[in-house]
Amino acid sequence: MRKLGIVAGGGGLPAEIASRCARTGRPYFVVRLKGFADEATLGHPSAEIGLAELGKVFKTLRAEQCEAVCFAGTVARPDFGKLKPDIRGMAALPSIIAAGRKGDDGLLRAVLDEFRKEGFAIEGAHEAAASMTLPLGILGTVSPAESCGEDIQRALVAARAIGRLDIGQGAVVCHGLVLAVEAQEGTDAMLHRVRGLPEAVRGAPGRMAGVLAKAPKPIQSTDVDLPTIGVTTVRGAAQAGLAGIVGEAGRLLIVNREETEAMANDLGLFILGVEAKDE
Repeated sequence: MRKLGIVAGGGGLPAEIASRCARTGRPYFVVRLKGFADEATLGHPSAEIGLAELGKVFKTLRAEQCEAVCFAGTVARPDFGKLKPDIRGMAALPSIIAAGRKGDDGLLRAVLDEFRKEGFAIEGAHEAAASMTLPLGILGTVSPAESCGEDIQRALVAARAIGRLDIGQGAVVCHGLVLAVEAQEGTDAMLHRVRGLPEAVRGAPGRMAGVLAKAPKPIQSTDVDLPTIGVTTVRGAAQAGLAGIVGEAGRLLIVNREETEAMANDLGLFILGVEAKDE
């Protein structure tokens, strides 16, 4: 079993992957990205390293005998002018910045290429923690009403469409109307925007309606940046009056799955996994 290096951004996903490695006996080490990684990763074997200190990252991973690397958690697009790279980082930055001008997909591919050049295998979070992915069908006890069918399909079409344009991974549809699409602000902020819309166009407590769909960008490798939901997502969807959440089975990660499922059941939201669609 090859040792896994977890490059940790924000959110609960990195800590959950680390905890699963610990429980299953898989050797691992966490690189905590300075300014991004949550405190939840502090209890694991780890080192905190700056975002542009690639040389230090590679040296640390080799010293820990990591063979594979998994990128997990959120990292906001940096202000490249304020980064403090080491020598290896300085060598890589020009190509990374150039790729980043073409969108997030290009930026991520450029970063992955640097790790591959150093001999590390890239392992997706869905591979490192397969039990965290959304299964096919209903997760939990709440099923979508028949009237949700059109919104489910339209939200998935919208989410995949913005993914093809490298914009985001999520969309909200209610009664056939696209209420919001996700860009750089992220899912939580998008749901907050939906919550602020007039109740005439969205659902509300007691008459929940509409769907949040999340789908991976078709242009992007599933080795990194798969869409993710968790307790905060479910709570935000409920506050926005939505009836449920839909994603592609095997291509959406659920952080704190048991808590997320329980909250969805308690709030009366469905979580649905549909067949993945390759484009």
